Amino acid sequence: MKILIVDDEAPARLRLRGMLERLPDTEVIGEAHNGLAAVEACRRRLPDVVLLDIRMPGMDGLEAAGHLARLDPPPAIVFTTAYDDYALAAFRSHAVDYLLKPVRREQLETALQAARRPNRAQLEALAEATHGDGEPGHISARVHGNIVLVPVPEIRYFQAEHKYVTVGHADGEVLIEDSLVQLEKRFGERFLRIHRNALVARRYLQALEKQPDGRCHVRLAGVDKTLEVSRRHLPTVRRIMKEG
Repeated sequence: MKILIVDDEAPARLRLRGMLERLPDTEVIGEAHNGLAAVEACRRRLPDVVLLDIRMPGMDGLEAAGHLARLDPPPAIVFTTAYDDYALAAFRSHAVDYLLKPVRREQLETALQAARRPNRAQLEALAEATHGDGEPGHISARVHGNIVLVPVPEIRYFQAEHKYVTVGHADGEVLIEDSLVQLEKRFGERFLRIHRNALVARRYLQALEKQPDGRCHVRLAGVDKTLEVSRRHLPTVRRIMKEG
């Protein structure tokens, strides 16, 4: 069993490594100090199980687990947590394995034997139950079998077409399977609905342009593409751009 240890505290990683080295049929293939480093390590090393701390600077464990769920196959996730009983009830209800810190060797061995691969719906429900006020810092997309992370501050727009959503960002476009409704709910006021098939980043709104056919498009900083604004959403877009 190939295991990746993820914790922002070096003593915690060292303690887990020491316990794992005394367990049969386990191999620690690496360590990471936050969620972003964990996703990169999983892309390269393909662990069977990730021991994942929750509270970490930068990308936390819950967001990292959501991105890891897109890997094919995804690793099994065992969270390590110091949460209270309310949060532990959320873990139980969504069938995700967890270990309460300080982790004990017997508990670790049991959790590894029962390690499961949570699906994305479970992870999203868990994230909402534990700290739903936070927003993910990245969008993940599968490109040629790999996970590509796009920082949310670099995203210009989300545009739906058929079963996919195009994410336009500073370096191009990627496709994801999330719905616009989910994205609008997840990112709140950072993005503005301009059409039934499009959300744009408020911070990159640059101009409202009228086309020869009478339709209006918005121009966004950093991209050549313009996006159509529907008649329904045009008054809101005009007001927001006027307010600046």
